[in-house]
Amino acid sequence: MDEVRATSRWVASRASHVSIDSSALAKVIDKTQGSIPKVEWDFEGIHYFDNGPLTVQYLFVLDALNFCFWPDKDLNYDHLALGLRDALWNDGSALDADRLQKYTVARPLPLEEERVRLLHEVGNVLEKRFEGKAANLVEACGKSAMTLVSLIAQNFPGFRDHSLYKGRQIFLYKRAQIFAADLWGAFKGQGYGHFHDVSSITIFADYIVPAALRQLGVLMYSAKLSDAIDTQKEILSGSEEEVELRACTIHAVELMREQMKLQFGKQVLSIDIDLWLWSWGFGPHRCPITAPSPYTTESLC
Repeated sequence: MDEVRATSRWVASRASHVSIDSSALAKVIDKTQGSIPKVEWDFEGIHYFDNGPLTVQYLFVLDALNFCFWPDKDLNYDHLALGLRDALWNDGSALDADRLQKYTVARPLPLEEERVRLLHEVGNVLEKRFEGKAANLVEACGKSAMTLVSLIAQNFPGFRDHSLYKGRQIFLYKRAQIFAADLWGAFKGQGYGHFHDVSSITIFADYIVPAALRQLGVLMYSAKLSDAIDTQKEILSGSEEEVELRACTIHAVELMREQMKLQFGKQVLSIDIDLWLWSWGFGPHRCPITAPSPYTTESLC
């Protein structure tokens, strides 16, 4: 993930649409007193978990499809997680590699062709290279989150989260890192979720977290970008605005982690910061330095 950190820092130093307010960041850090509220991985109770390899299969499929729920107001991440969970409850073979290669979409979805393509890709690669099991992919990483992200990017093109920004390739790896984080959270750092380098994972550059950082005053947007977001206009994938939003989010959290270590002598995980900011979401009525209520979370990314 060094490439993610380095290229995000490079974007932040050249960004024209998004900036990081260092004074606001310092205030947030001071209020934490070096302690991020602990939010449980499945605080909403929406995920499948059986403490075994089927959970790994579920999480890999879930994270393959974890993108772009906008502008469908009737579809969000919760629906995806619950839908896949219920499919497994009804049929334990629903996410087998051979079946993933045959699925089509039963209802209109944002970027439905890409979602179907990813399902087929996941099923095909798992079958050809990992005996059909995402658990075998995880076992091949040697308990290293960095190696797992690298293996995913090497074997599954749909997880190669790269963008071109001002002539330079930028690496973000949102969904590959989320998979490692989901394993760590679901299995509580044990078994399939044990990684000796879990601290290497960065925050996940989606759309809830920058919104939360904007609420806190840490991220500042240009007038043009603010207007586009406030009026719910589409921010095109791969555009300068989108790359800056995602990269500056990563860099802001890296600055937060570094400063918290210097100021309080504590190593804070990006996973914990991500869960805290994501669960806090768009709730300006809630204090950002207290544990959020799981019943008021909005899943809008």
